[in-house]
Amino acid sequence: MLVGYRKLGRLSDQRKAMLRDLATDLIINEKITTTEARAKELRRTVEKLITLGKRGDLHARRQVVSVLRNEIANAETGQDAVQKLFAEIAPRYAQRNGGYTRVIKTAPRRGDAARMAVIELV
Repeated sequence: MLVGYRKLGRLSDQRKAMLRDLATDLIINEKITTTEARAKELRRTVEKLITLGKRGDLHARRQVVSVLRNEIANAETGQDAVQKLFAEIAPRYAQRNGGYTRVIKTAPRRGDAARMAVIELV
């Protein structure tokens, strides 16, 4: 078996954009529903981002900014997704060595019977 990544039926730029959007949504909402293949691929991206968040230095913050979208996570405080990752999510996993996300398989999607899953932060 070849080790690599799932192409998800998209060109590389479209795939990267989709994973950026999904990662940003997961950081903001802490739980999203998507297809099983997307969830499994998203898990790789988000786990790396949380590990960078745990490091917490300037270089790690710039690496995370290059991946996540600039979306507001909390309208009241004006906190964006990157700030939420570094201020709330990364400290939560300070004593944990990986395994920050959980993928739970759910019922097939009604329209095309695609296998669905919920991905959430543990």
